Amino acid sequence: MPDFYGTHVPSRLMLGTAQYPSPAILAEAFRRSGAGIATVSLRRETAGGKAGNAFRELVGALGVHVLPNTAGCHSAREAVTTAQMAREMFGTDWIKLEVIGHADTLQPDPFGLVEAARILAADGFKVFPYTTEDGILAERLLEAGCEVLMPWGAPIGTGLGLNNVYGLRTLRAQFPDVPMVIDAGLGLPSHAAHAMELGFDAVLLNTAVAKAGDPAMMAEGFARAIEAGHLGLEADPMPPRDMAAPSTPMFGMGLLS
Repeated sequence: MPDFYGTHVPSRLMLGTAQYPSPAILAEAFRRSGAGIATVSLRRETAGGKAGNAFRELVGALGVHVLPNTAGCHSAREAVTTAQMAREMFGTDWIKLEVIGHADTLQPDPFGLVEAARILAADGFKVFPYTTEDGILAERLLEAGCEVLMPWGAPIGTGLGLNNVYGLRTLRAQFPDVPMVIDAGLGLPSHAAHAMELGFDAVLLNTAVAKAGDPAMMAEGFARAIEAGHLGLEADPMPPRDMAAPSTPMFGMGLLS
């Protein structure tokens, strides 16, 4: 199981807490998935005092690690301020860092992301940066003090899966000892299994589960797919071939006359 900043997490599945039809369905999705981390948007939780308190109580009752995020921030300064507020509100140094650079694709702003990561790491935060599969950007984030990377599979909420398998495989090979989480863009359990087969340590989901017809069932499906994909990786799978190879050897076969 993954280890983030010295904390052992008992699941490779991380779930967001937005867009569920009801608090009860959210809680059931977490129960059936066995997810070990819940991401929480500070902006949503501070929209109303009583509502925010009730939601924090609900998340606390899940019995999982809480990972506040800076969703919706479009500058390093805004993200740093949001992270500082989140630390006070949730009592954790963990922060999922988002600095959005493009309104349509929600692609991270690489310059703002590195700037914010450096400031937060120096202030004692344990930063989980939402990034792309760019290896140079990954190196800059690690130099800034990040010990985890969270590359996207596809733009947030699209459900497209792993858009750039070559880039993700290259990133994983470039930093083999860095914990990595595929964050955003997954729509099907098979996408999560593929991420595990590529050697990633965990996946973070929200829309694919929350917007499913049966969120709890979908959450469990993702959990099973993650387990299957990781087992497949650990089993040392056969390499792909360009030519067919018979599964039954020709030598020793009987001949009909």
